[in-house]
Amino acid sequence: MKKILLIRFSSIGDIVLVSPVIRALKSQTGCELHVLTKKKSHLLYDHNPYVNRVHTIEKSASEIIQELKKEQFDFVVDLQKNMRSLKVKRALKIPFASFPKLNIKKWLLVQWKMKVMPDIHIVDRYFESVKPLGVQNDKKGLDYFIPESDFVNLDEFPPLKNKNYVGFVIGGQHQTKMLPAEKVASVINRLPWPVVLLGGPEDREKGEQIHQLTHHHHVFNSCGQFSLHQSASLVKQAGLIITNDTGLMHIAAAFQKPIISIWGNTVPELGMTPYEPETPDRIVISEVKGLSCRPCSKIGFAKCPKGHFKCMMNQDEDFIVNEALRLFPN
Repeated sequence: MKKILLIRFSSIGDIVLVSPVIRALKSQTGCELHVLTKKKSHLLYDHNPYVNRVHTIEKSASEIIQELKKEQFDFVVDLQKNMRSLKVKRALKIPFASFPKLNIKKWLLVQWKMKVMPDIHIVDRYFESVKPLGVQNDKKGLDYFIPESDFVNLDEFPPLKNKNYVGFVIGGQHQTKMLPAEKVASVINRLPWPVVLLGGPEDREKGEQIHQLTHHHHVFNSCGQFSLHQSASLVKQAGLIITNDTGLMHIAAAFQKPIISIWGNTVPELGMTPYEPETPDRIVISEVKGLSCRPCSKIGFAKCPKGHFKCMMNQDEDFIVNEALRLFPN
């Protein structure tokens, strides 16, 4: 295959999770590799050395069809598998492959709590799409590339100069996937290291609330102060990441960080846990098992449908703290 188009529109975590496929495709076939994504996601591909060109859309696949036809691709790898990607494949009329999305099995798990999902990580399901090309998972994990201009110099932040800090990702796309502020503060109060709170501008207020609830002398609320690449730099320089199930969690896995991954209304069985195939022992899952209402969604909600939010309120703080003490590098 001389020229391949890979489709993945969003989101941050999903794009990071396709990075092993991108690396393997380029390295094992020597193809010219193009990517199709949303404009807001292009920065996640721009500095990837395995990608030759990035094509973008705002909303509709129609925006890009004519441009893509001119490229004369030989093959399409569809890692989005939705109506937009289907429209692209139909328009290009060339061989393609996609991955098993398992929507019916996900529905059975969420609606009826039936344990029908295979014990296969989403990364390995993505690799099903490139098997026809003879491409295999090299088991080297995820990639994330930070431009040199976005690397945060810790010398500018005195509490973090020695780099012995915990990165605590407090944000997320949905409220039911986020550990409440009081629980975050309770964990931080028992940690012996400086803590950097990580999140977007929408998490700034929550970060300030956590800061007020802690008696920790070195809590730095970085939420909203840095770009995504700069936040990734803070993740890369941390000794340990404690995180909700969100994009920065997968970025942490790309840097092979020790991770405590906190799960609320969703479950690891959906196949989206931190992916570190070479050091799986550095990944710890914190979840409240035995709740008949969980998972209540494969994505998340703005508030707990049951009103009690036990999947987060009952998180074992002792477990999280003890695992942090065990995992933090000496």
